[in-house]
Amino acid sequence: MKKEIHVVGAVIKSNNKILCAQRGPGKSLPYLWEFPGGKIEAGETEKEALEREIREELLCKIEVKNKVTTTRHEYDFGFVNLTTFECDLLEGQPVLTEHVAVKWLAVEELTTLEWAPADIPAIEILMGQTMG
Repeated sequence: MKKEIHVVGAVIKSNNKILCAQRGPGKSLPYLWEFPGGKIEAGETEKEALEREIREELLCKIEVKNKVTTTRHEYDFGFVNLTTFECDLLEGQPVLTEHVAVKWLAVEELTTLEWAPADIPAIEILMGQTMG
């Protein structure tokens, strides 16, 4: 039976742009783009996990705001349950510790990247909010 993996992702907004992060070669889904974040550890809330992951991965401080969506996607290695939140960048500029690249893109530019499948529903919601 495949394992259930619970992760959080940050839709970090700054100057009307959204932070996109590219996964490194040593990870699952190499070189696909994602909203940065990671696994929720025992005893953590989604918000606490997201703040910790962004502090560890990008050396930035964020404010977690509204939930965008929760999606469940089946990969070879298990089921990923990804909850994304809109976040504001409070301190710092993203530093590449785990990712190979980051880009700041306007919402309408998000579809120009090749995204990890679990992140795509959040992009569709974000684009719908802009267009709607």
